[in-house]
Amino acid sequence: MNNFLEQTLYHSFLMVSACVLAFVLVFDSGLLFSGTTEISNLAQQHVANVIGVTVGVAPNEVNQLTARITELETELEAKERMIAVDVRQKDTIGGIDRSTFVLSIILFIFLVLIVLNYALDFLRDRREETSYETTTSQVA
Repeated sequence: MNNFLEQTLYHSFLMVSACVLAFVLVFDSGLLFSGTTEISNLAQQHVANVIGVTVGVAPNEVNQLTARITELETELEAKERMIAVDVRQKDTIGGIDRSTFVLSIILFIFLVLIVLNYALDFLRDRREETSYETTTSQVA
């Protein structure tokens, strides 16, 4: 009868996910410490910049030209990153960073799932209790 309070793996996963997401959201939004927002943004940029592949080939005339073009592209990308920092300041939704906004939406969805899960468990438990009472009253 008291299955309502039972913790299944699904319940545990939802609760742990919501808690972790809440901590990440607090970190990303900078609610406790204002420097965490900058750390989060720099970490996101670092992860985006680190992903890449390099390959080595024997040098020849075409490769040297390609290397020079690559150097120029690298310089251009560095300049674009400097410009992107200014654009990043403008890349907000009503003063809220997009990553904070997305994390807030995901956390809200997790909380709705948790409440819905407990509400459905409560209704199922009530239905089983009423069906048990009707069967025992019919037997008596």
